[in-house]
Amino acid sequence: MPSILLIHPPVAKPGEPPAGITALAGSLRRHNIDCGLLDANLEGLLFLLNQDAALPGETWSKRAWRHRLANLAALRSSALYRHPDRYQRAVRDLNRALELAAYRYPDTLLSLSNYQDECNSLASNDLLRAAEQPECNPFFTWMQARIPALLEQHAPEWVGISLCYLSQATCTFTLLGFLKRRYPAIRLVLGGSLLTSWMSNPGWHDPFAGLVDQCIAGAGEEPLLRLLGHDRSAVDPPPDYLGLPLTDYLSPGLILPYAASRGCYWNRCGFCPETAEQSRYHPVSPPTVLDHLHELRGRLQPVLLHLLDNAVSPAVLRAFCAQPPGIPWYGFVRFHEQLADIDFCRQLRASGCVLLKLGLESGSQAVLDVMDKGIHLEMATRVLHALRQAGIATYVYLLFGTPTESLAEARQTMEFVLRHHQTVTFLNLAIFNMPITSNEAQQLPGIGFSPGDLSLYLDFIHPRGWDRRAVRTFLDREFRRQPRIAAILRRDPPFFTSNHAPFFADFQPDQSYGQGGKKGIPPHFGAEKNPL
Repeated sequence: MPSILLIHPPVAKPGEPPAGITALAGSLRRHNIDCGLLDANLEGLLFLLNQDAALPGETWSKRAWRHRLANLAALRSSALYRHPDRYQRAVRDLNRALELAAYRYPDTLLSLSNYQDECNSLASNDLLRAAEQPECNPFFTWMQARIPALLEQHAPEWVGISLCYLSQATCTFTLLGFLKRRYPAIRLVLGGSLLTSWMSNPGWHDPFAGLVDQCIAGAGEEPLLRLLGHDRSAVDPPPDYLGLPLTDYLSPGLILPYAASRGCYWNRCGFCPETAEQSRYHPVSPPTVLDHLHELRGRLQPVLLHLLDNAVSPAVLRAFCAQPPGIPWYGFVRFHEQLADIDFCRQLRASGCVLLKLGLESGSQAVLDVMDKGIHLEMATRVLHALRQAGIATYVYLLFGTPTESLAEARQTMEFVLRHHQTVTFLNLAIFNMPITSNEAQQLPGIGFSPGDLSLYLDFIHPRGWDRRAVRTFLDREFRRQPRIAAILRRDPPFFTSNHAPFFADFQPDQSYGQGGKKGIPPHFGAEKNPL
């Protein structure tokens, strides 16, 4: 029987198990295929932090390095999250220690959530060069120590790497190069959402053919099964986390990542990569979702459920109200009328919902209409108030610099946030990038956002003169300087952001939800008396 080792590469936030390889493992193991899992991101970061070395630096650096192991332990304890100031200091000190751990690589910027060096991650030639020189990467020592024993244990015919984020690109190709040089007989397969985006570009020409044996775009379950000799797959198996160090993640207990769907049920927003890449929507039926979560909760005892859907469907929300998953949970949802019903929001809260992420994007109705967001600001106001009354925290996403926006519309967004500052717990601010594959990209003149051949976005000429520089100036000099907005922004957990935000809501990880336990409505989450 063919076997495979699935790897989640550095660097991504190490707060929870990786969703990609665990979903693949669920499918492969359901077909009795030998499948090993390696979270190279978590293991590599911990390896660097566990070095015993006297590192140079000023007082802060020395303190950060001296306390790095204590800070790791603190991040795995719920006690730290009751003290936001201590949490911030622990995370920033730990990140500083990680920077110091890579000090022998002077051109490398390493953090808890990102990796950068001289390699242009959007240039295939640079990535191939990283593959040719794996010893130039700070994770090389870990690879030498860990990979040989793991390959001896699993003896896989294939190694698959899931490349999801740009921050993982250079380390992914370093790992591919290491494997190709040391183990030329092992066949390499590359997948993940970032590779999918690259392959959706009409100009894709597979520059990695000499290094990677197989590139897979989109959901990998079916292609991997065919690659390993199976023609049919089980219908929507649950993810499988066996083999991962579940107690080592940097959170106060296990966060369970779970996707109740792929794609987006709305799938109409202008400029959205999902729309541009023509991703199909595939929901898992609500009864199956509940069965999966019941099984996983009983086996793994997570403290928090992270729903990974682009937008959790109304059907799943209703199912959770009728049959709570038994775990505090959070996820991304669309603004819609169902959430404007205070009684429904209270049912969500009773089901364990502690935080909802919502993509508002703009406080200008004209901008929203052109983007086909399906959001009316009056309805968004009612949703935010209903969620606050129910005791559910909100993480609101804003997008500045879209083609129909100008300074006037950006100020409308600012005024919307100011009017609703008591109902917005956390904020995410982003500057618009034009997807190179979008229909809109053909209508506006522009050049590649990066000189690399793998660039995903265009740096377009804004029709209203509202370019990235002007947007940054507005955000820095006007938006962020509003005291009520600044208070919201300070709450955001550094580096971990929305992944740790639910732990600053007023719930206890061991509280019972939907099982006869206490389900009272707590105070408003993220209250300003205890800001981040």
